[in-house]
Amino acid sequence: MSTTVPPWAAADSYTAALHAGRGPLFLRRADGWLLPLEVERWCARADAVDLDVLDRCEGTVLDVGCGPGRLVAELSARGRTVLGIDVSEAAVDHTIRLGGQALRRSVFDPLPGEGRWDTVLLMDGNIGIGGDPAGLLERASRLLRPRGLLLAETATVDVDERVRVHITDARTATGSPFPWARLGTAALLRHARGWERAGQWTAGGREFLALRSRSASSTAEPAKRAAVTISQRARKPSGDSPVPNR
Repeated sequence: MSTTVPPWAAADSYTAALHAGRGPLFLRRADGWLLPLEVERWCARADAVDLDVLDRCEGTVLDVGCGPGRLVAELSARGRTVLGIDVSEAAVDHTIRLGGQALRRSVFDPLPGEGRWDTVLLMDGNIGIGGDPAGLLERASRLLRPRGLLLAETATVDVDERVRVHITDARTATGSPFPWARLGTAALLRHARGWERAGQWTAGGREFLALRSRSASSTAEPAKRAAVTISQRARKPSGDSPVPNR
């Protein structure tokens, strides 16, 4: 299966930062503005703010742009059915080393369990993936079951921006520029037509929004917060596995 891999996925500076577990690493706009990437936090264990988000997850979980896998690993340790996807080979390998399950795949590629995931995560600014928030929300709605839950981390400022950026370690930019988006909560809500707001909160200086997908019918089964208690052996998945056990 072909995978849609953006130019930065194999960038030396990104791979090196994940291997080292630290930055500096930035997204750089054409005008030179730098957005710091929190590599140290991403490579650490899930913190208290992360754990609060994970407590809100329902059923089976798909972590879009899982990075080095702290959230996948934590959910796996809880016995949840969870899959991380990321276009970076280094990120996927790191997730698997932590005991999580992950595939090297874009969210816009065919994915296991489409239309059956209970929760989709877009953490760490990943609402920016592809530079088209409305398109990403539409894709998420097709991954989720009816009345499924989307948990997204938004920018802490009121912004609605489409840009092309490079990955850079502040010395050199690597790879070709790629599209990205930055959205605050208000902006994300404007794009979330057809979604129901299910929660909004701030914790540890970070902003979050929960959205509920539309029903396929008026008799859609209500969402459940119960964890899926299926034990999983940490392994590198292949083909169309793993899939949610439904």
